[in-house]
Amino acid sequence: MNWDQIEGKWKQVKGSLKQQWGKLTDDDLDMIAGQRDKLVGKLQERYGYARDEAQKRADEWVKVADQESREPHYTERP
Repeated sequence: MNWDQIEGKWKQVKGSLKQQWGKLTDDDLDMIAGQRDKLVGKLQERYGYARDEAQKRADEWVKVADQESREPHYTERP
């Protein structure tokens, strides 16, 4: 998944992002709206990361979110 796809699937991936970074508020997530630069800025603000570190962590999160989206989701049968 790339950042264009993240923007398109923002409602679906917000939960994963909130799990990863609990200090991000719902308002932060609405403002970010899937845009990498805005996420990086909020990570810097909320966690005190340097810009390079925030970019690295954001990109790592995208890789994890991509892997999670590809994993099969099984449901138990009664």
